[in-house]
Amino acid sequence: MGRSMPRPASHGLRAALERSAPRTDLAAAQTVWSDAVGEAIAAAAEPVAEHDGVLTVRCQSATWAQELSLMEGELLKRLGERLGERAPKALKVLAG
Repeated sequence: MGRSMPRPASHGLRAALERSAPRTDLAAAQTVWSDAVGEAIAAAAEPVAEHDGVLTVRCQSATWAQELSLMEGELLKRLGERLGERAPKALKVLAG
C-alpha cells in the first residue's frame, strides 16, 4: 500500500478555524462584543438577539440604553471592522 502525502498544517488549521467559527450572526457579534465596545459597555450591555441585520442589545439600565442609542453609529462601525459582512446594520437597544 502506498503512503499518502502529508497535508500541510495550514489545511488542518483552516479546518479547525472553520469548525470553531460562530455559526450565527448573533454568535459572531457576541464573540467580538467586548473587544468592539470596551469593557465598561460590555459589563453593562450584551447582545441577546439578531434578526435581519438588527442586533438587539439588552442594557442594565435606561441610562445605558440611552447612551448606547446615542453611540449607535460608532458601535456599528467598530462591529463592522471586526465582523465585515456579518456586522449588524442597526442596533435595537433595550433597558432591563
